[in-house]
Amino acid sequence: MATTADFRNGLCLEWNNDLYSIVEFQHVKPGKGPAFVRTKLRNIKTGRVIDNTFTSGVTVTTARIEKREFQFLYKDEDGYNFMETETFEQFNLDEKMVPQADLMKDGQAVSVLVHAETETILSVELPQYVELRVTYTEPGLKGDTSTSPSKPATVETGATIKVPLFIENDELIRVNTNTYEYDSRVKEGK
Repeated sequence: MATTADFRNGLCLEWNNDLYSIVEFQHVKPGKGPAFVRTKLRNIKTGRVIDNTFTSGVTVTTARIEKREFQFLYKDEDGYNFMETETFEQFNLDEKMVPQADLMKDGQAVSVLVHAETETILSVELPQYVELRVTYTEPGLKGDTSTSPSKPATVETGATIKVPLFIENDELIRVNTNTYEYDSRVKEGK
């Protein structure tokens, strides 16, 4: 149990029969009337963000969420298969539980949010940046920057990313998993 005084970004709450994470909060003390806390809460299962106001001092039930390291193994007709890196236990997740799945390649390290009391898997998070090889992109023409300085490129996982004109086939690039945007080239043979 916690009160609104214990609110901090990232705190997980059991509220309205669901699990929510606090994205941001603000304590407000109006000149007239009781104090309250404005919050933005992200539903852990769906990812949807909602606004809610709590009366100051109200108690809420906190949930213990653990972030564990897993490895993506492969995709089959049942969904996505992962392995816990410490116990080597394998499990399968439905496609809706794996956002950004089109940026995952076999062997990719991911973080999995697990409800500690029930051992229920809530969601899968990729690292902020992943390195992917460009499998196909049209050649960029010199001086062709009048309309768009970027072009579509298909990467090894099948996702399509907008890249600068100088990127060519078989190059290794770094992609932001949150925005699906090109970040930089990756030098081969680190």
